[in-house]
Amino acid sequence: MRTDTPWSTLPARDHLLAAAVGAAGAPVLDVVIPVYNEEKDLEMCVLRLHDHLARTFPYGFRITVADNASTDRTPQVAARLAGLIPEVRSYRLEEKGRGRALRTVWSHSDSPVLAYMDVDLSTDLNALLPLVAPLISGHSDLAIGSRLARSSRVVRGSKREFISRAYNLILRSSLAAGFSDAQCGFKAIRREVAER
Repeated sequence: MRTDTPWSTLPARDHLLAAAVGAAGAPVLDVVIPVYNEEKDLEMCVLRLHDHLARTFPYGFRITVADNASTDRTPQVAARLAGLIPEVRSYRLEEKGRGRALRTVWSHSDSPVLAYMDVDLSTDLNALLPLVAPLISGHSDLAIGSRLARSSRVVRGSKREFISRAYNLILRSSLAAGFSDAQCGFKAIRREVAER
């Protein structure tokens, strides 16, 4: 966790948020990684994400592993990581479901900004700070990453690309959603908005 950022160089709103959170002892950001049977990839993912946040994120952070009723050694791996790294915690749910995991973990979080990423870390970690910065500053309430934006650089098969685009077309036309790529595992929300 970085603590070397001089308070005087932060924008006024960030200064107030960081000071309030620092006084309360809660990290500014809680990144949830929902997992199901990910014993092989979990440790590498958490260590890589932790290293990135420790080097680049200017506020306190937490990484929460939300285990969705895994039947392999995922809960043990998560618990061991939580025991070794102060900024990591693990949460075990006895029922499957990414939405259930996010709702449960986010409702117990004390961080003002909540995010989630898929365990494969398929999104460039350098995109994390730009994703959450508008939420930290109070400019935005919700941020959704997208692989479908024209500026995105994505490498995946044509079948997966077609299915993703078709799903999002249905979503936008039937529900009038104003966003694209609902399946992208890279989203963030302010805690008070998530509570509502």
